[in-house]
Amino acid sequence: MNRQAMLRLASKRVLSRSVTMARKSSTNAPQDPPPGYAIDPKAVPMLRYEASLPHLPVPALEATAAKYLDTVKPLLTPSEFATTKSAVQEFVASPHAAELQTLLQKRASEEGRDSWLSEWWNDVAYMAYRDPVVVFVSYFFIHLDDSVKRRGKDQAKRAASLIKAMLPFRDLTESGRLEPEKVRGIPLAMSSYKWLFHSSRYPTKPSDTAEKFDYKTHNHIVVVRKNKFYTVPLTNAQGKEVSYAELEAQFNKIKALAGSEPSPVGIGAFTADNRDHWTENRVKLLSASPKNAELLEKIESAMIVVALDDASPVTRDQVSWETWTGNARNRWFDKHQIIVFENGKSGFLGEHSCMDGTPTLRLNEFILGAIDKGKVDLAETDVAPSSLPAVEELKFEVSSEVEGALKLAEGRYAELLGDHHMKVLHYEGYGKNLMKQFKTSPDAWAQMVKQLAFHKLEGRPGVCYESAQTRKFKLGRTEVIRSVSNESKAWVDAMEGVSGDAKPEKLRELFRNAVKRHTTYAAWAADGQGVDRHLFGLKQLIPKSSSPDKVPSIYTDKAYGKSNHWELSTSQLSSPYFDGWGYGEVVPDGFGLSYSIGDDYVRWTVSSSEKGGRGKEANEKLIHYLAEAAGEVRKMMEAAAKADAAAAKHEASSKL
Repeated sequence: MNRQAMLRLASKRVLSRSVTMARKSSTNAPQDPPPGYAIDPKAVPMLRYEASLPHLPVPALEATAAKYLDTVKPLLTPSEFATTKSAVQEFVASPHAAELQTLLQKRASEEGRDSWLSEWWNDVAYMAYRDPVVVFVSYFFIHLDDSVKRRGKDQAKRAASLIKAMLPFRDLTESGRLEPEKVRGIPLAMSSYKWLFHSSRYPTKPSDTAEKFDYKTHNHIVVVRKNKFYTVPLTNAQGKEVSYAELEAQFNKIKALAGSEPSPVGIGAFTADNRDHWTENRVKLLSASPKNAELLEKIESAMIVVALDDASPVTRDQVSWETWTGNARNRWFDKHQIIVFENGKSGFLGEHSCMDGTPTLRLNEFILGAIDKGKVDLAETDVAPSSLPAVEELKFEVSSEVEGALKLAEGRYAELLGDHHMKVLHYEGYGKNLMKQFKTSPDAWAQMVKQLAFHKLEGRPGVCYESAQTRKFKLGRTEVIRSVSNESKAWVDAMEGVSGDAKPEKLRELFRNAVKRHTTYAAWAADGQGVDRHLFGLKQLIPKSSSPDKVPSIYTDKAYGKSNHWELSTSQLSSPYFDGWGYGEVVPDGFGLSYSIGDDYVRWTVSSSEKGGRGKEANEKLIHYLAEAAGEVRKMMEAAAKADAAAAKHEASSKL
């Protein structure tokens, strides 16, 4: 697997297909503790199961090899597969493989080690990743508009309502009183919630670091407006939690202070740059003035960054693009950010290095749900100016060297954005209601639609990644669902006429086989029994100084690189409170395909790179083929059902 491709992939696919399931199951009232788990009396309630969570398993080598061969076969010619099969069999039978497997098992069983994977994965996939975090790491959520139009169309009111609704969740998380998530009654790891608030990623070489701050001594947010940074305390002059009306007043004050002209010096642009450049430029910024270190810490220690943009995007394409990228001067990409536009539209931009998307999903749904259900005090009261603590502008002192570095960073960011495209398809032909009528997993259905669409675009299977969360294990993050299978290829070929004409009933049979295979592999991945993390772990144990002839041929064989070159990087996240979400492609010639499945719609967000050969035209074609493929799947299922009804009617009449 190409290391750059792996890093780009790892920086992305965090939001697993089981996100929605985790959200729903967390609202149940399960047995406490669940069977097989114990409550740690020394832990805060949020972490009460953490000590009894199982460790990520090391799969059997033979099982991984068999799954690997099965998943690469549809991507290879018969002669290529024969070569790959020989390489895999040679590897499994070799003393070298047995030695690597033993070393990995030993690592997994070391006393005090909670996960054999976590340390490697967090470094290689996130902290050592040197490309800009945006667009290659960050992901975004688009909030559904506030139903109260007066409040929802006003930037300061919208920002105030979001932060006011966030404060109870912050308190639950920081105090450790937040109820742990569960999936089907099984507790999930909650340790990553530490990084949700008052934390920051730091640029360092060769790998970045992260720091967590005490929320009691850093009880503030940072607001960015017109490229200018301001701190806003989260208590008022009387020491009480700030009210909605006080927050609104503070946001309006910041808008007035920022004025109409943006600052020509936008320090935030540094965070949009290559991590090595940002590391070097942070040193320059700190050297320019002793006060800059204090100002940086105020940003980095804040609960969250709130970007008040002066743009007013309207369409899903526009809102998605602006939330994902925006004006780098008016952002701080090393932290989670709430983005609020001039017209009141809003979203969330996630910093991905220390935590995956399930905690941030839960946060955003908590905020939006509380506002929607009237569970937040959003009273419009008069605010006395004397009750408001001072808003501090963070005025960095910059040298000519820093100014020059900023211009270069801004230029590189402009070039990066000029290379990228993003388009949203809100398909209203049907949604999960119809999928469930045909007794089919909505997620697997959507995956098959994507494979059919890519075949229409390229005439072959696309190497497809879907994320599965592994948070039921200690320090669990993600594993790959390898969505392309022999069964999915057989169905797509039949749909496209490659394997000859087929009746709807036969097409449905092939479709169901593909769906069954997909759900089976998804279950394996969630259980830590996938292919990719295991092969990654074994490869990590091969000495870096090894000569090429000492590297097992399974890793040098064509199939390994090809089957890890994720042309389709996919992930599902479905929420009634979101109007979209997305991320970037993970290989230059690939697509980022986030999707949501509603009752009566499927929404796709497609990103791609011009330099990778997936420019605007390719992006638009894939959008077209997704809609076309979705319609064909419905037509196939309805035609098969009609044929069933006709056959049943004929059988009934023949018995008369």
